[in-house]
Amino acid sequence: MGFGVEEFDPDDVTWARGVDYVVGWREATDAAADLTAALTAAGVPLDGARATARSAADGSGVVRLMWSVQTVQAVVDLVRGDGPEPLAA
Repeated sequence: MGFGVEEFDPDDVTWARGVDYVVGWREATDAAADLTAALTAAGVPLDGARATARSAADGSGVVRLMWSVQTVQAVVDLVRGDGPEPLAA
């Protein structure tokens, strides 16, 4: 999983009857893994990067990112088109 994603913690959720929080958490976990793969392929340094998968009150997935300044700047450069060349396969 990307960025050292934490496991689902059922005690960290305010439960509402009929809302499937696990689905949102799984979607957030998958999204974090996809982001990790894409950024790694683009050559973005992810040392120390962290993502926390959560479920919002409505059950939708949320990914909270904690990135170093170096990682943020590399993503900014990538988005602006000034990013590193993709790593050789």
